[in-house]
Amino acid sequence: MRRRSGKKQKAAAVRLRHHADLTPPFEGAELVNATAGPEGELLVMWATRENAEALTAVTVVPDWASFADSRTAAPVSAHVSTYRPHLVRTVSIAEQSLAHSHVQPLPDGGVLLVGARCHWRDGVAESNAAVHDADGKLLRAGVLGDGIADVQTTLSGDIWVSYFDEGVYGNHGWGEEDGPAPIGSPGLIRFRPDLDPAWRYPYDGEFDAISDCYALNVTGDEAWAYYYMDFPIVRVRADAIAGWSTEVEGARALVVADDRVVLVGGYGEHRNRVVTGSIQGETLLADRPARLVMPDGQPVPRTATRVGRGSELHVVVGRRWLKLGFEDLATG
Repeated sequence: MRRRSGKKQKAAAVRLRHHADLTPPFEGAELVNATAGPEGELLVMWATRENAEALTAVTVVPDWASFADSRTAAPVSAHVSTYRPHLVRTVSIAEQSLAHSHVQPLPDGGVLLVGARCHWRDGVAESNAAVHDADGKLLRAGVLGDGIADVQTTLSGDIWVSYFDEGVYGNHGWGEEDGPAPIGSPGLIRFRPDLDPAWRYPYDGEFDAISDCYALNVTGDEAWAYYYMDFPIVRVRADAIAGWSTEVEGARALVVADDRVVLVGGYGEHRNRVVTGSIQGETLLADRPARLVMPDGQPVPRTATRVGRGSELHVVVGRRWLKLGFEDLATG
């Protein structure tokens, strides 16, 4: 009889596939951030090097922590390009001040910018959402709250916003004695195209409140979310909530296909973990974890952007757009 070695079995590798090279819209452009749209397109914010630094600036508090700035020191220009998979159009926005912006497409060819941070000062909330038309003109601005983790729009123009813990519990004046309750306290909100809230995740739902939304996936008119503390997966369809418990902690991207899901990421050494599961009753039955790797088999860099949209995982590394569909993620 052969004796077991006792060594841990190495997880199977799931290799990403190169989808496209991201050609910048002008010479010297720096990539600021990238995300996926509702039709599988990729949106990339570009800026000059100086403006890119302003758009990603942080404030360091000595012996404490660093915080992402909510606004640039002075207005700067930014350029939002759409790739399908190659560059199809660019919306140039002049004199805008939102830092650390989430970018999403709008039905008329315009774009939505939402700053991740938003201060409440002297009885006034900073505006941190801006709707621009296809020519870059500002159409309207609004306040979507502080501590925004992700923003994803639908084809009809609805805006789903998820929040991390500071947006839920308060910071930057929100939730303090002389300030209002955090807008993001539900953890997940659907806004109308006019930036007014249309639906909020319930505090007293069956799956407990959201403390920190780790992953959001908006597909069609439904939204899927995965959140701390107990890491359930929930689906919001026509404002009705269904959910499933999991034993997977710390994932940062969620991919969905009917009654199956893939969770990508985790804490520490599990940052490139891939867990496929099927929904059974009230629980997600998970398969053996795999590991996500680059096309050449090397680990996915820590700096990579990972976004789940519908049944696809989008990964941006430098100026490379890599992508895998659900079946490839599930089978490796």
